[in-house]
Amino acid sequence: MAKSKAKKRREKLTREGKMNPEVKRSPFTFTDLRTRMTKTKKDHLYQFKQKNHQSLDGNDGSFYFIY
Repeated sequence: MAKSKAKKRREKLTREGKMNPEVKRSPFTFTDLRTRMTKTKKDHLYQFKQKNHQSLDGNDGSFYFIY
């Protein structure tokens, strides 16, 4: 795999005894600051935990008996 120009430049600076710019990077650059927009599987299951589970076609397994 080829090295980028920036990486070659950083390695050259360290070989010459100068400061490597990677050292000055903030620790927050490596954190993932994205938020999840879709629900996880656990959130989706918890949403329907206490509700009556009715299907769209009306066949939810229950029946009505008239005597």
